[in-house]
Amino acid sequence: MRMLSLLVALLLVPAVYAAETVSLELKGDWTVQAKLGKATIDLTVAQPDVVAVKAEKYDRLPVFDPKGAPWKKGLPLKGVKAQECSTTGVLQPDSVVVRETASPDSTVYELGKDYQLDSFWGSIGRLDGGRIGEKQPVFIDYIYAQKRLDSVVKTKDGKLALRKGTSHVANPAVPELQDGDIRLANIFLNGRIEKLTDESLFPITETAYPEAKPVKPSVAEKLLPKTMKKLNAGEKVRILAWGDSVTDAGYLPNPKTERWQEQFVARLREKYPKAKIELITEAWGGRNSDTYRNEPSGSPKNYKEKVLALKPDLIAMEFVNDSGMKDAYLDKRYGEILADFKEIGAEWIILTPHYVRPDWMKLETQKNIDDDPRPYTKSVREFCAKNNVALADAAKRYGRLWRQGIPYSTLMLNDINHPNKAGMKLFADALMVLFD
Repeated sequence: MRMLSLLVALLLVPAVYAAETVSLELKGDWTVQAKLGKATIDLTVAQPDVVAVKAEKYDRLPVFDPKGAPWKKGLPLKGVKAQECSTTGVLQPDSVVVRETASPDSTVYELGKDYQLDSFWGSIGRLDGGRIGEKQPVFIDYIYAQKRLDSVVKTKDGKLALRKGTSHVANPAVPELQDGDIRLANIFLNGRIEKLTDESLFPITETAYPEAKPVKPSVAEKLLPKTMKKLNAGEKVRILAWGDSVTDAGYLPNPKTERWQEQFVARLREKYPKAKIELITEAWGGRNSDTYRNEPSGSPKNYKEKVLALKPDLIAMEFVNDSGMKDAYLDKRYGEILADFKEIGAEWIILTPHYVRPDWMKLETQKNIDDDPRPYTKSVREFCAKNNVALADAAKRYGRLWRQGIPYSTLMLNDINHPNKAGMKLFADALMVLFD
């Protein structure tokens, strides 16, 4: 009976584990040996695609600011630009040549005297006292490498093969599968690398995030009863998405459909077709929840006037910029917010943050990262559990992307912390689980 019960339980849980897991081993700087059952093959991976730029015109260079934010010290070179920032570690530093005109015989400006370069971030700026004028155009030569995701596949005739992906400076996508292909692993070429390492190899062990079995009553029924009552009754429900630049997400190609809140509400409308769901977004890039609460009355971002005065039924909050909050401070601040929301009759969902630049999270790898190392994420989980606040744990989903063969940084359009549409979907997935 026990074995039968276990079998039934397994049948109820969607299969997420890869049907076949390939074994990968480095056999040379650019050679990977793949094994699957009795099949073994040595695959030669093409080196990162390199782009040589000649005489690229810049109408003017700003003054280089060594004290500025890392991505704002100078002007990003066009080739390494990633959304509003730049991609790090792809520029070949010794390749940069700055000239007065496009002619190779024109004046060559001197690094450290006429201009300064941040070779890691790929940004450049003129220096006061140098020969480059404030409104003077310059022409720049440089070389950079692009990122790429190749895939190890099992073909329809059972053989192992390598499919080359399309290179991109920040957001490479896995190659399209040919008829009958089964993707077994991805190989990540992270820009300007001298050879493959273990950090390049991403065997696929899960085909999707392992969702927990639905529970009764659902989290929403327990912690969001007013919202659920209105949804089930087909009444009007006002939902406020409150957050920072990831919630504003004006950087997306189609924010009105691709933002996490748009994806979430679209799915909620599907689930509750009779309900009249109104979505409002209130977001402020580069700020956190404290910034809102410290804004004076009359400010375009005053917390009382732009959040509380809307009197939403449900507030879904995303603030990756709250990640610096410590335990006691978070308890106090979020406790005050909770009291405010209760006073206006609003229910609250807190989203744990997505993963951002590995070095900002003190991560040395994009693999084996199931557990979010940020104290903030742990504190939010504890706060929600202690105060009966609904938690949408997006961080857990980001932490398991490596198991699906995906280096999470490839989802960041600015190579730092701005998720693309697929990254936004992970927030919506985490939110919808509450309503299962």
